[in-house]
Amino acid sequence: MAIATAVISLKLITSRRLQPKNHTPILAQNRPFKVSCCVLHNPSSLHTHFQKLVDEFDPRIPIEKALTPPRSWYTDPSFYDYELHRVFYGGWQAVGFTEQIKDPRDFFTGRFGNVEFLVCRDDDGKVHAFHNVCRHHGSLLASGSGKKSCFVCPYHAWTYGLDGALLKATRITGMQNFNEFGLIPLNVATWGPFVLLSVGKENSPHHEVDGNMVENEWLGSCSDTLKTNGVDSSLSHVCRRVYNIECNWKVFCDNYLDGGYHVPYAHKDLASGLKLDSYSTIIYEKVSIQRCEGGSAGSEDDFGRLGSKVLYAFIYPNFMINRYGPWMDTNLVLPLGPRKCQVIFDYFIEAHHKDDKAFIERSLVDSERVQMEDIKLCEGVQSGLESLAYCSGRYAPTVEKAMHHFHQLLHDNLKM
Repeated sequence: MAIATAVISLKLITSRRLQPKNHTPILAQNRPFKVSCCVLHNPSSLHTHFQKLVDEFDPRIPIEKALTPPRSWYTDPSFYDYELHRVFYGGWQAVGFTEQIKDPRDFFTGRFGNVEFLVCRDDDGKVHAFHNVCRHHGSLLASGSGKKSCFVCPYHAWTYGLDGALLKATRITGMQNFNEFGLIPLNVATWGPFVLLSVGKENSPHHEVDGNMVENEWLGSCSDTLKTNGVDSSLSHVCRRVYNIECNWKVFCDNYLDGGYHVPYAHKDLASGLKLDSYSTIIYEKVSIQRCEGGSAGSEDDFGRLGSKVLYAFIYPNFMINRYGPWMDTNLVLPLGPRKCQVIFDYFIEAHHKDDKAFIERSLVDSERVQMEDIKLCEGVQSGLESLAYCSGRYAPTVEKAMHHFHQLLHDNLKM
């Protein structure tokens, strides 16, 4: 069935990306974008094309016999645009953490897909989220993060309150039929240390969405498992690192979800700190949890970074939570194009380690090594996917259950 959906469309990020051989992390920041409005048309012939690509993966086939999704899911530019709307603009998305809006007047901005957003806490302590777009001529309203009593558009100085209301519109004498023109709200919620947004649901502009409802929809029956394994608000934020990677966003997710398959071959230092034969995977509704025991306790190289147990949680479609030793880090995977993604790492630590600079620095060096190894892997996979030799692959049934589950969830969203 043909549909025409009006959306706010912003050009994909054009920020300077890291060179393939020198992936130095950069500080997360927002850069100016040109803004335009358009209508996305999906004629029936295009729908037929998309559904043909979607149907090349059959989620009903058992993992022992299944083929992975075809290369087109990772390389076709039109499929990427279709995927944004079907996968990212429906459910809840993790976009930040509560420390960023700890106090009244705190705010932060960001972007996922073609959505520019702004999250803030008003003077009464209420959390709000809006499209970060001035209603006058579409300029981005704010950038970065910090503290503000109101938001003043840098273009023509239209001014909005922390509740999104238009407070001042300059030089509008003679304008007719001018009604409420406040910021367009987004649904916002918090769970534990995380801030979540939803684009596709009916907006609740005056208050946060009920946390229990969001917990059930976002995490399902695994929420208690995360809570009892140290995923909570007691941890202190240490730093953020951002990587721009030359691969489709799903390549990074697939790499994360292979059940430790690649660890002994690609991450030898990490592998020495894990008992890989203890690796296990549990599948929930929209979450998969991989567990492994630490294996280097008592060795000369061990300094307590990994601890005795490691938990890796993947929350569909693009958010990872890693809990190990005194550390938690999160990975937010943002699609930037058919063969580009950005991965935002936020590092958190337990209170008794937050002033141990030597421990923190050594831990971050170890983590950085793993990220560089993964980037090399993912960019190599993307190049292989784009070659004429590859169509679809296979799953290793004993370890790649979480990856298969991810692809099944994708198919469910993509299928008309």
